[in-house]
Amino acid sequence: MLVVDDQMGVRRLLYEAFKEEGYKVELAGSGLEALEKVKSEMPDIILMDMKMPGMNGLETLHEIKKVNDSILVVMMTAYGELEIISEAMKLGINEYITKPFDINELRSVVKKVLDKNLNRLKIKA
Repeated sequence: MLVVDDQMGVRRLLYEAFKEEGYKVELAGSGLEALEKVKSEMPDIILMDMKMPGMNGLETLHEIKKVNDSILVVMMTAYGELEIISEAMKLGINEYITKPFDINELRSVVKKVLDKNLNRLKIKA
């Protein structure tokens, strides 16, 4: 799993929450850093913030899908950015969650996306 968010507190929270669930968690603080991690680590799933300085979530998503179109993506976005979410859906996100989010809700969303795509992930492995 790769967590992409420009806020260190959010990255740390998600790192701890998913690490205790047994996930291998990598962190990136920007779109460019996320692209490098995607190329070197090839995560199964990415949790990515929409609003980041430099490359925003949509731009990063577009570049990630060029590298590996099969990576699962859950976009984290502030409430009210639904027009951006529809664009992200066209680019291939699997799910989204609005900030501020409940950590248990995010865990459920991640589990649902992974379960739904389990066969595809097993084929890749």
